[in-house]
Amino acid sequence: MAFAQTGSIKGKVLDETNQPLPGASVTIDGTTVGSTTDTNGNFSITGVRTGNVTVTAKFIGYVPLKKAVTVTNTVTVVDFSLQPESKSLNEVVVIGYGTQKKKDLSGSIANVTSKDFQKGVITTPEQLIAGKVAGVSVVSNSGAPGSGSTIRIRGGASLSASNDPLIVIDGVPVSNSGISGAANPLSLINPNDIESFSILKDASAAAIYGNRASNGVILITTKKGASGKPTIDFSSQFSVAKLVKEASVLTADQLRAYVKANGTTAQQAQLGTANTDWQKQIYQTALSTDNNISLSGSTKVLPYRVSFGYLDQDGILKTSSLERLTGAINLNPTLFTNHLKINLNLKGSQVKQRFANEGAVGAAVSFDPTKPIYSGSKRFGGYYEWLDPSSTSGLRSLAGLNPLGLLEQQDNRSKVYRSIGNLQLDYKFHFLPELHANVNVGYDISKGDGHTIIPDSAANGYNRFKDAQGKFHGGTNNIYKQTQSNKIFEGFLSYAKDFKNISSHIDAVAGYSYQDFLITNYNYNDYTFDKTVVTSPTYPYDKPENRLISVYGRVNYVFEDKYILTGTVRRDGSSRFNPDKQFGTFPSAAFAWKIKEEPFLKNSEVLSDLKLRLGYGVTGQQEGIGNYDYISYYNLSNSTAQYQFGNTFYNLYRPGGYYYNRTWEQTAAANIGLDYGFLNGRITGSIDYFNRKTTHLLNNISQPAGTNFSNEIVANIGDAKSSGVEFNISSDVVRTKDVVWNVAFNATYNTNKITKLTISNDPNYAGSPTGGISGGTGNNIQIQSVGYARNSFYVYQQVYGANGKPLDGVYVDRNGDGVINGQDLYHYKSPDPKGYFGLTSSVSYKKWSAGFVARASVGNYVYNNVFSGSGTKVSVLNPIGILNNASTNLLESGLSGTNDKNALSDYYVQNGSFIRMDNANIGYNFGKIFGSRGNLRLSANVQNVFIITKYKGLDPEVNGGIDNNFYPRPRTYVLGLNLSL
Repeated sequence: MAFAQTGSIKGKVLDETNQPLPGASVTIDGTTVGSTTDTNGNFSITGVRTGNVTVTAKFIGYVPLKKAVTVTNTVTVVDFSLQPESKSLNEVVVIGYGTQKKKDLSGSIANVTSKDFQKGVITTPEQLIAGKVAGVSVVSNSGAPGSGSTIRIRGGASLSASNDPLIVIDGVPVSNSGISGAANPLSLINPNDIESFSILKDASAAAIYGNRASNGVILITTKKGASGKPTIDFSSQFSVAKLVKEASVLTADQLRAYVKANGTTAQQAQLGTANTDWQKQIYQTALSTDNNISLSGSTKVLPYRVSFGYLDQDGILKTSSLERLTGAINLNPTLFTNHLKINLNLKGSQVKQRFANEGAVGAAVSFDPTKPIYSGSKRFGGYYEWLDPSSTSGLRSLAGLNPLGLLEQQDNRSKVYRSIGNLQLDYKFHFLPELHANVNVGYDISKGDGHTIIPDSAANGYNRFKDAQGKFHGGTNNIYKQTQSNKIFEGFLSYAKDFKNISSHIDAVAGYSYQDFLITNYNYNDYTFDKTVVTSPTYPYDKPENRLISVYGRVNYVFEDKYILTGTVRRDGSSRFNPDKQFGTFPSAAFAWKIKEEPFLKNSEVLSDLKLRLGYGVTGQQEGIGNYDYISYYNLSNSTAQYQFGNTFYNLYRPGGYYYNRTWEQTAAANIGLDYGFLNGRITGSIDYFNRKTTHLLNNISQPAGTNFSNEIVANIGDAKSSGVEFNISSDVVRTKDVVWNVAFNATYNTNKITKLTISNDPNYAGSPTGGISGGTGNNIQIQSVGYARNSFYVYQQVYGANGKPLDGVYVDRNGDGVINGQDLYHYKSPDPKGYFGLTSSVSYKKWSAGFVARASVGNYVYNNVFSGSGTKVSVLNPIGILNNASTNLLESGLSGTNDKNALSDYYVQNGSFIRMDNANIGYNFGKIFGSRGNLRLSANVQNVFIITKYKGLDPEVNGGIDNNFYPRPRTYVLGLNLSL
């Protein structure tokens, strides 16, 4: 009778690819009866009482699956197909002064880890995340080694102040100030030491850094040691960089034909017989190597990581190079039975750099290609130059100089040292283990020095100074030096506690911060090559210094694992403002609702995540202004502003420009976001809308005439607003045993508008000109105006003929007064894109892997200063009596360039939208090569693979929207090796 009342259950437990899961547990709910699967995923449970039961299959890393089963006195077959857990929701994300699980975030925070970084030759850290994050634009400043990038989070929020985000490396906020001798301060950080980026995009997430957070915050975490045996990781890359394409200019034969058809007899006589491609002369194939080695592991109580890196990179512009040596130490011991955690981070670097004279880029575009490279004489280093025997220097006044001579006759070298380090202590109280005391003491120090040497035989600076005896001296032999010392002390208490009976959690932070920023600028004489003094500084050095002190707090409460409420406040004081306005308060609040955890969705097998986020906050801005501009002061005049008594000229003290009432630039921002996930995290993403308003906008304003102050000063005199939508999605398109294919896409739409620029409304105020261009004197092509996007182009409207070509010197009389003048200028387009996009794809098949990263930009416009400066008749047949080359648009447009309004024509404002593939890579993992210890991977990739654009210049991706012969980005071919032991 007992046997007749029991039965058995058997079946298989499989993964999402229908492969067996050995060791999975299968149990009868409410009992201790169960079994585990064998190597083939099979299980069998006997002695199960007949009737209805619930069977649960579990496997680590997979979502448990329950099935209702009716047991009979025979064998019941039940198979399970388990799906992997959505690990991304449980990822720990670094936030300000702590960490949180991704599923508990209430603000707009993006996290990018090392497995998702850009591949290839990465010189500066921010290039690792280019195209990876919605709302974050990373545009390389140029193709020069170590030039770095311009980073914009949600487009930036300022005009004359800084639009750069705050960057925090392992808890140390680093200064945005440049370092003398370094093309970019981030070029002194080794990207290979970085583990992850956390980007705090909205005000509710960034307000914990209130005074410097209006443009977002980037938290960089470096790699650390982990428990286990010591591991040695070695990586090596060898790369070859080439110029993608030359600027389109006339060939020597085309120039000869043009001059013969349009020039005078005298101009035709100036034509040479050479066929020189000046761009080929100044560019080169550049070789680079990047080698890194690290040792990581743990002793009984001391996790550690030690790393060294060496980068040797040549630029494609001759005489440009960068050599970087880096080292880092991370120690993370835990003492007193896990009550005291110590985190010691030390990073140091030495960068030796040679800077090319980038004026050669423009010179190669405009120098006459019918002339030879060398003159055949020893004068001016043997380089061909335009001569004028009647001039003091023997050179033709205002004539361009030999491009190759500009490069090879200048030696501008620097050596820069930088060290960033901090000690973090986290003590868990014995009497209340939920309460922690934290101390962070850190520094960021650097020293940069270098020299610029130009021989007196060089045309650049030939006979530039005449001494009291009437003797001429030329060339340059100067040195420069700067040191920076930034320090930080922070102490804060943190409290975290779980309330399991109500599935709730609370964590809170309250603390104090002190930061000091000190720069020492050394002022040296200006010397000619033979050390003759041209000018001397008034003071041997100056030491601008500013301090920040802050108190802050944050409370984050999660109720029933469904509702999240976060409140933050920070009060900051800055020495850059007068005592009445030194302090500002920056609050924020955020709410999140995990809709997926509600009963009506909790058991959904399709929807794996759905969370609504709401946030509002106020952040501040005080970067990009002087340290003492609120103080009325007098300073000693220079040699250009002296007073004459008799035959003697004297330097006198004069008042400097100041603005006593300057205060914080403030940005109030609201954000609404929706996080989503499907098929157990196989498809994830988010949608965000933000709207922000900046008040007390810092902007350059003119000083009243006769005040004897500076012409312009930065004051709080404006408001602006911006808004945008961000979307991102990531999907495992294929996930099988042998093949995994992931595709990620992000899109950003941004708009911005200036809403106030004067103390009182003035409809006749056109705005504040900006965006200087070459061609003419003092020309600006952009303007800051109320009702328009920042840096909008301000131009004349070109009139076109029936053939579609521009009519020379003919523009639209927009106000109808019969005169073409400044009143007819109009706002036309903006350099800021309306939308930008990123697409990443990675696929792996067994030991092979491949992928690419592509970006796109839509709605950004570029002023082609190359065309306006060298694409007219007068640029070739000019009044100074020499011949120049021209860009090929001369043959298309036929513009003379003699009209003073030509450079301000909207003809030169061109659509800069583009699609660029940043990187394409392929790799093969050989696996273990030294028994069970070694792992070898080889890879190959191409950077700057291609670009699709209608822009007629060399490259549409130009910071600021003005293309004026910038250092081109190369195409780079890379071979890489990674070995782990």
